Amino acid sequence: MANVVVVGAQWGDEGKGKIVDWLSERADVIARFQGGHNAGHTLVVDGEVYKLSLLPSGIVRGGKLSVIGNGVVLDPWHLKKEIEGLRGQGVEITPETLMIAENTPLILPIHGELDRAREAQNSVAKIGTTGRGIGPAYEDKVGRRAVRVADLADPATLESRVDRALVHHDALRRGLGLEPVDRAALLDALREIAPTVLEYAAPVWKVLDEKRRAGRRILFEGAQGSLLDIDFGTYPFVTSSNVIAGQAATGTGMGPGAIDFVLGIVKAYTTRVGEGPFPAELHDADGQRLGERGHEFGTVTGRKRRCGWFDAVLVRQTCATSGVNGIAFTKLDVLDGFETLKICVAYELDGQRIDYLPTAADAQARCVPIYEEMPGWSQSTEGARSWGDLPAEAIKYVRRVEELIRCPVALLSTSPEREDTILVTDPFED
Repeated sequence: MANVVVVGAQWGDEGKGKIVDWLSERADVIARFQGGHNAGHTLVVDGEVYKLSLLPSGIVRGGKLSVIGNGVVLDPWHLKKEIEGLRGQGVEITPETLMIAENTPLILPIHGELDRAREAQNSVAKIGTTGRGIGPAYEDKVGRRAVRVADLADPATLESRVDRALVHHDALRRGLGLEPVDRAALLDALREIAPTVLEYAAPVWKVLDEKRRAGRRILFEGAQGSLLDIDFGTYPFVTSSNVIAGQAATGTGMGPGAIDFVLGIVKAYTTRVGEGPFPAELHDADGQRLGERGHEFGTVTGRKRRCGWFDAVLVRQTCATSGVNGIAFTKLDVLDGFETLKICVAYELDGQRIDYLPTAADAQARCVPIYEEMPGWSQSTEGARSWGDLPAEAIKYVRRVEELIRCPVALLSTSPEREDTILVTDPFED
């Protein structure tokens, strides 16, 4: 019985929600291992649309255990709102179907305030954060001043943790022209929300270890995409956590030996939301067409995504850093009707051809894409469920992508509907 990690292999928005939902039917446990409520998933199940940003995608599947691991930063007020919204759609959520790691750090209102104030005053280069406090919450975690889920159960500990955090935050707020934190109001808000969070609190590392020893299948779900990884992404235009597959181990409390298969989610073209380098970005009619056909607007923020041709250089790189065993290739149907398709196969940097994205931000910005052209197809691929349903040119395109990224396709998605999926290799049976 294999345990599978799902990671985005581009800048996020690759369609992880559908793939994780599709795989969750084969899993017993679905565990989120990093990120916060800044990364949205849209699931379409039997015509019903579910929008998630914090809860694991498996929560909409009955009989599964969904887990929020310690690598996540948790906004307890958003958690309550998301749970209430799903319950309104008929989804049952109980401590038997949802567990939150006791050592998960919390996102407090002061984190969002700090996030937005910094972004508003950053005259050098905006990072493009969502302003939801994700980064500041991770800063407090590594600064050893975070309030964690377990702290909510003990009033004395909670006050001590808040006081330690406020020594830091009040100093920062003075520098940004913000009023000091209202300590009493913050503590009252935390005491009020505590029962909602503590209902689901558990020693997740222990539960997962027991599930693994019992032969249960665990699906590890990441957020964002590998190019937003704090170490291997387009720094500083990245998220505040590790996004690559190795984080699945530390973000849930399981050892790396628990991971049997890494599935990278890859869109048939490239998108990015927010600031930062994007070598293959299109500013023409083709880019506009990709955005319109792909409905490229953020699930959480509603921000329009930047669009470009498929960048094999980037995906080859992220497949290497995450140890990807196979990819799930999504949104192939968005390419229907293009007479000619382009794939970025290398970059030109200062007159030299290179086959990877350099680390330095200024060098990344100077990378010029080198394209290979392929014929498109006029037939529709939407809803295809077998290779035989695809036009020959579409199959050639997929095979060329496999060659360029040095990784095979395990799944092929041809619409948002979960059943419109071509299974090549079942990651749980690999």
